Amino acid sequence: MVIETTDGWLGGTRFDLDICVVGGCGHVGLPLAITLADAGFSVAVHDINDDAVRLVNDGRMPFLETGAEEVLRRVVGRSLIVANDPTLVKRARVVIVVIGTPVDAHLNPTFHVMKRFVKGMLPLMADGQTLLLRSTVYPGTTEKIHELIRKAGREIAVAFCPERVAEGKAMEELRVLPQIVSGCSPKAIADAREVFGRIAVDLIELTPIEAELTKIFTNVWRYIQFAIANQMFMIAAEHDLDFYRIHEAMTRDYPRMKGLPRAGFAAGPCLFKDTMQLAAVANNTLALGHAAMLINEGLPNFLVKRLRLKYDLASMCVGILGMAFKAESDDPRESLSYKLRKILEYEAREVVCTDVYINDPRFLPLEEVLTRADLLIVGAPHHQYRELGLPPGKPVVDIWNLYGGGAAL
Repeated sequence: MVIETTDGWLGGTRFDLDICVVGGCGHVGLPLAITLADAGFSVAVHDINDDAVRLVNDGRMPFLETGAEEVLRRVVGRSLIVANDPTLVKRARVVIVVIGTPVDAHLNPTFHVMKRFVKGMLPLMADGQTLLLRSTVYPGTTEKIHELIRKAGREIAVAFCPERVAEGKAMEELRVLPQIVSGCSPKAIADAREVFGRIAVDLIELTPIEAELTKIFTNVWRYIQFAIANQMFMIAAEHDLDFYRIHEAMTRDYPRMKGLPRAGFAAGPCLFKDTMQLAAVANNTLALGHAAMLINEGLPNFLVKRLRLKYDLASMCVGILGMAFKAESDDPRESLSYKLRKILEYEAREVVCTDVYINDPRFLPLEEVLTRADLLIVGAPHHQYRELGLPPGKPVVDIWNLYGGGAAL
């Protein structure tokens, strides 16, 4: 296949592609690949998920991402190649990797996953390329990968440019937010600047360790913010008060409280994981992070405890509206709605679930959940639920205050 390009790097180089995104059919890689291809780079995506590859080549997104599908259809088969084809890796001047450092069952970072992945990548790569790490990594990972590659006798530059966008808003935020760039050599930094200088409104250059901590600090700050709101919500509920009356009094026309979020499930694939990574960096002295984890992860348990005092759950069918980890998302990863379901299955006669965006054979249609449930809980505050004709007299637990009626338990 001949890929179209406008003003990329191709002229005079031995690479016939500008960029290859490995694992590029996922939430982080695909919006980036589409945006770069739309900006004039010749881009390839290598992904082992054949179903996702087929969807993308048909011009369809495998997940919700506002504004992405229109741009995808414009670039796929032109400036964007998408395939399960590892030979694409060696053809690109810059190889972007979107695998992050996960935590294990004991909440410890598992650097060996990244190390094993990079070792497996090296035979697919050519000297002269730049390996650009995109997902959040444990601080120090970029330098360790650079050293691993150097000891292998390879001349491959290593850069780290953390993803900073909100899932579902990537197509907009990739172009309006400053992009952090870092690298272990002048070449790595120059290539990172070339990649993101064409799409980002501004570039902020840091050392790799500074960039790694900037990303993790940001996610931990958000997680702690949510925990503060959730702790206040729990305290208000223990006093039989509506948290949102207090929240309104705290925040209305009072700029010093502008940053206080609403209560709700703080979950997803990043915030909890990155808080535990920072705790490991701090030799498990991150008291604020551990406290935030206990509060946020404990919210489903708290809800069920309060409901058990008020209702005979053992005789009730409980319905959960929304199973995604946040509103307007089809991503169920680390969603606390699933934890809530697990706890309720122990306490209630029956638990039924639905979601506007997630296709799951275990879920029921929305109307059936509304009819069957004796008690409803808003798990993810999708906008579509705002206009529901809720059955009169049926109790609804609305910790997000989606319906504007407060959240007294």
